[in-house]
Amino acid sequence: MPNGDLVAVSFGIISTPKDATAAARLEMLFDQLNALLKKHKPDTAAVEKLFFQSNVKTALAVGQARGVVMLCIQKAGIEPFEYTPNEVKQAVAGYGGADKRQVQDMVRALLQLEKIPKPDDAADALAIAITHLNTKRYE
Repeated sequence: MPNGDLVAVSFGIISTPKDATAAARLEMLFDQLNALLKKHKPDTAAVEKLFFQSNVKTALAVGQARGVVMLCIQKAGIEPFEYTPNEVKQAVAGYGGADKRQVQDMVRALLQLEKIPKPDDAADALAIAITHLNTKRYE
């Protein structure tokens, strides 16, 4: 917005069927994300830096999906920016140790939404976007 307010133009998640193969799910992610990039034509993109997970199977699946996301962003000619969970918490809630609910409530307040975005992954993505926009605003 011209006055510098942040506005949530669109948000949500990309879901894939749990019974689909890993390769099919990655392909669905690729196709749906490319469609969103074509529709919205963003100038910039931000993703969460991968952090250590104790569950190896989950970490592998997240890493594969993140690779697809990074590839889509790169192929769209957009430079990806990455932020750690603590950087996001600090930027959005003012405290790197903030809990998920505090961050979600700040996302709601900063974007002047009636309620906290659902599901949690959508609120997390908006928090990363807020972090990126506020970080780049002051560079």
